[in-house]
Parts: sequence; C-alpha cells; structure tokens
Amino acid sequence: MGDDRTVTDTTEQSEQSERRRRLAAWRASQRVLWRSSAECSVGERLAALTADAADVYDLDEAVDTYGDGVVAELERRTAALLGFPAAVFFPTGTMAQQVALRCWAARTGNPTVAVHPQAHPEVHERAAFSVLSGLRTIHPTSEPRLPTADEVLECDEPFGALMLELPLRDAGFVLPSWDELVAVVEAARERDAVVHFDGARLWECATHFDRPLHEIAALADSVYVSFYKSLGGLSGAVLAGPASLAEEARAWRHRYGGQLFQQYPAALSALAGLERELPRLPLYVAHAKMVAGALDEAFRAAGTAWFRVNPSVPQTHQFQVWLPYGTDVLNEAGLRQAEETGVTLFRRWYSQGCPPGVSVTEMTVDGHGLQWSAEEVREAVAGFVARLG
Repeated sequence: MGDDRTVTDTTEQSEQSERRRRLAAWRASQRVLWRSSAECSVGERLAALTADAADVYDLDEAVDTYGDGVVAELERRTAALLGFPAAVFFPTGTMAQQVALRCWAARTGNPTVAVHPQAHPEVHERAAFSVLSGLRTIHPTSEPRLPTADEVLECDEPFGALMLELPLRDAGFVLPSWDELVAVVEAARERDAVVHFDGARLWECATHFDRPLHEIAALADSVYVSFYKSLGGLSGAVLAGPASLAEEARAWRHRYGGQLFQQYPAALSALAGLERELPRLPLYVAHAKMVAGALDEAFRAAGTAWFRVNPSVPQTHQFQVWLPYGTDVLNEAGLRQAEETGVTLFRRWYSQGCPPGVSVTEMTVDGHGLQWSAEEVREAVAGFVARLG
C-alpha cells in the first residue's frame, strides 16, 4: 500500500510539473493561434470581467438570486438570438442536456435517444444519460459524420428524440450541408421524434450554413448552447425551447442541484462574449481555412510521411491535425518550440481513438490567430518538424 501511494504521489507531482511547464510556455508565447482561459491568472480573469461588464449590463442593478437579475437577462437575450420563446441558464451543458432529453422522453413516452457514438454524452459524460436519467441510446451511424436522412429513417427501432451535435467535435468539428441537415430533421419528424441540437459550438456554425442563428435553431425542438467554448465566458450554458419545456426544465434544474444562489460572474462573462466574440466568429472561421491550407502545404514541403488535416477545409474555426508520432514526442516538440522561440503552434496531442503510433490535436483560431500569415504558419510548421528529431 505504501509503495502504491509513493508511485501515485510521484506521478501526480510529475503531471503537475508538466502542466506548470506547459502553461508557462504558452503564457510567455508572443505568437499563438488562440488563447485558452486556462492560461489566465485569477487576477487577469477578474480584471477582464470588470472591464467588460459595464458595457453589457447595468452594474447598479442588484446581484442575482436563484436565477433572476442578470441571469434572467442572459436567458432573455439568448432566447431572442435563437428565436425561441424561452431559455434556461444551467451551470453546465451536461446538466442542461440531461434535463432536456429526460423532459422530451417523458413527453414522447420513449426514453430512447438516437445519437452519434462520438457525441459528447456518449464519450465525455460517464454514461450520465443511462445512469441518471434512465435513457438509452442508439446510433444511426458510426461513420465520422452526422447521420444522413436515410440512416435516420432506417433505424431498426423507434426513438423518442434525435440528438445532433453541431458541429460533431470528436469527428473533426464536422457539419452536414444545410440541405442535409434539413433532410435529417424531416426524417426524424417522419419517425415521430423530437429533435434536440447539442449546440455547444452552434455559434460558429452560421458561417458554414450561411444562415442566421435563429434559422438554424428553428429546425430543432430545443437547443443547448455553451458560453465558454467559443465565446470566452467563465462557464454556463442555456437550454432554449418552448415555454412549457423551459418551465419543466427549471424544476429539473433545481432537482439536479443547478439552481445556484448567485451566478452573476458567469452570466456577465456570457453577455460579454455575446457582445464581443460572437460577431467576430465569421472572421475566425475564414482565417482557419487559411491556416489549415498553410499547414497542409508545410507538412508536404517538410516531407512528412503521413499527416491529415481534418477536415481539409475547416467548417468552423476549429479542426484536427493528425501525425504519425507518439504523444510524448509531439508534446515535447511543441513545448520546446514555445520555450525557445515564443511561438505556440500546437498544444496538447492525444492518442485516444487513434491507430497505434498516431496522435491527434485540436486546432482553434481566435482573435490572436488573425495575426498569422500563411507564410508564418509554414515557418512555424518547419520549426516544429525540425524538433521532432
């Protein structure tokens, strides 16, 4: 037992040391494609919130209590953006979608949810649908894309709800075409199912679909959106839908422990994100296409034996890069480049779900990435490849 504890302590200390090294390198970099809020100090986040808050809300108003005040204002503004009668703020998206799908199951009388096997609830939520809500899932397709209309129509058992993650992150932040999305929704209606959008990153889908947010959201019976993934909020999510669903969702939010006493920092940061980042997302999406193209050119020029930019033309401001190396080699090369040159091109690499000897990383382009030219991307790739040894 003592030896096991020593090994565990040593491993935790090593992981903490590596994390501190990563954060120090990323924070010190002068050139990055994006900044994560995890890189910020507490003081920096508080200062940014203080600077932004007065532009989006009257700070002479009383703080919120159990969901009124600024939280209610955020709900109203988000519902209007998405074109729904009502919206409910949740501390997490996991909770919001648990509530949404269990409410729909009670209304349809069918606890089966049709969802992609790479969707967030299936991969990242510890089987919460089944463990907490008594739901079961079926998979219309296992292809690395959202299901087609035919696949929805041909499901061999009935389902009460079709859940579509827009974009499908773990497959490469991929989206269907607008006509394909409309057809999939119509197919679900033919199966007498409701449609729920996991729109954690719905904000950046408008460019791909060439439609306003409210027109995209109107296809679904309910939509969840996140405030920290693309908008830079501290935390929190909203479930938008019919007024009757919102009323029921508030009751379940209380039962799940999500009716917090005060949430004004998260709500203010979400309002600031809607004001500041949402209008800029089309710029990020357009620039991500340039970055992806320059990465492809640079890996070819470097003679990299095999690589993949996925998708080759990004559909949002996020995409994947795959390389035939282990994670330790790639993470070390990226860190050395950041420490030695002040340029952070790639961050964390992962091997989960990859063939042996292959790793993947997620790329994001935000306001910091707009400074990069194609030539600077190519130069950074050459420097990174040189450090692979």
